[in-house]
Amino acid sequence: MHSGSNNGLKPLALGLAIAIIWSISLLSVVLMALVFGVGFPWLGILASVYIGFSLTFWGVVIGFIWAFVDGFVGGFLLAWLYNWLSGCCRCQSSD
Repeated sequence: MHSGSNNGLKPLALGLAIAIIWSISLLSVVLMALVFGVGFPWLGILASVYIGFSLTFWGVVIGFIWAFVDGFVGGFLLAWLYNWLSGCCRCQSSD
């Protein structure tokens, strides 16, 4: 999307931002579960989606990588879809 305008979302930037937030969120839930004993049902759901994720060191590393990739793909696709829809559904101005 380089039509000379700066409108729209940057897919790479949004993908990276959501990837960072989502992977840090996963680490936060892991820490809360280990320290305070809460969030285990949520970790069970994540373990059923992210293959290899568990409450071991390497399991958390694998989960972090999955969360980063998942967040990046989701953010990238969200920005791309937003840009595509805002481009094809733009109202024509009557000058």
